[in-house]
Amino acid sequence: MTKSFSERLHRVIPGGAHTYSRGDDQYPANAPEILVSGKGARVTAPDGRTLLDYGMGLRAVTLGYADERINRAAMRGMELGVNLTRASVIELEAAERIVDLIPGADMVKFAKNGSNVTTAAAKVARAYTGRRLICVPRQHPFFSFDDWFIGATTIKRGIPDLHHATTLVFDYGDLASLQMLFDEHPGQIAGVMLEPGTTVGPCDHLPGYDRLRPPSADLATDPGNFLQQVQWLCRSEGALFILDEMITGFRWDLRGAQHLFGVQPDLTTFGKGMANGFAVSALVGRREVMEVGAINRPGQERTFLMSTTHGGEMASLAAFLETVAVYEEQDVVGHLWDFGARLLTGLEACAREAGVAHAFELQGNAVSMNYVTLDANGRPSLPLRTLFSQEMIRNGVLMPWIAQSFSHGDSELQQTLEAARKALAVYAQALEAGPERFLEGPAIKPVFRQFN
Repeated sequence: MTKSFSERLHRVIPGGAHTYSRGDDQYPANAPEILVSGKGARVTAPDGRTLLDYGMGLRAVTLGYADERINRAAMRGMELGVNLTRASVIELEAAERIVDLIPGADMVKFAKNGSNVTTAAAKVARAYTGRRLICVPRQHPFFSFDDWFIGATTIKRGIPDLHHATTLVFDYGDLASLQMLFDEHPGQIAGVMLEPGTTVGPCDHLPGYDRLRPPSADLATDPGNFLQQVQWLCRSEGALFILDEMITGFRWDLRGAQHLFGVQPDLTTFGKGMANGFAVSALVGRREVMEVGAINRPGQERTFLMSTTHGGEMASLAAFLETVAVYEEQDVVGHLWDFGARLLTGLEACAREAGVAHAFELQGNAVSMNYVTLDANGRPSLPLRTLFSQEMIRNGVLMPWIAQSFSHGDSELQQTLEAARKALAVYAQALEAGPERFLEGPAIKPVFRQFN
């Protein structure tokens, strides 16, 4: 008997994929088990089925799949040797480019995935301050696969307590909860690491906030801006202010969400969106802090910051340089905000037409929104989320979350809204009769759970 793609995947890959958010338990039963290719905003399954995609390589593909210009740049990097014995010219040019691009960034270390650079940021903070504790918001789901962070989640198996005992949690948007940690651990907190914003941002509560547009300069400088407050608290307490811009960077703004919100972190991590899906991540920061990893300062105690064979891999860095050029030439960020605004208002209109606006909500801003599914009692419902995703797939749209790209245009918007109208009609029935009778398989499950 021929094995399914899912069976073959699980036979040779623990979890069936190399990120848990690609796993079978994150998708409805009618989702493709595996994909063959992507082009623009669409992906193709082995059976020839093509779907309009909003996953976009876990938010890493911001221009579109298989962009010819980016691929050609990567090929040029490959033809120069891919990975040389000493630092390459492309490696230098990429470092100089990101330092020029990000205000307050004097130095950079490149790597291949986000966890490498967030863990490096924690190490730098500890080395620079001589302190041991790192604070992160409980509302931000993922910073690293390394023990210091994962041990602070519900998935603790295989992680000694001492490896995550240095990670403390506070509440995003609640400065008092962070101040309490500083009060409880005086002189011990090395750094505060947080995303600038997710579906909840630092200025959402302020008058004049408009989720359809980037924040204004007035909002950025408002004393109620939570990022401004965290920056001030870190400065006053002697801790490093660390922004994880893995998702916001190269999506909210080419110079990072930090530019939109008027802050200048000591360290920043970037990754998704840097090179249109090619494997690049970066830790950037001010010189005094980053030079804990220097080798040209005689007598300084050494910090083994980050040493990666593939950090200077030339194809991906060439793709990064070309991606930045496309962003600057074609106002990619402006398109992401504009398309997102039209999609957000369109989906909300579809929900009102279906009579489910109270149970299907769009949270966040136009460039980083999420759909929230609520049951008849107003509680978040994974079965209903599964049903909506299932029905969108039935109508040709793969929407595990919403990450639009430069390749999403007018026709893609029209297709999405037509699919949503049909999906939400079924959703309305499920609110009355229960989603189980409409589901083709099990409901999706949270990634962060203790047991399978």
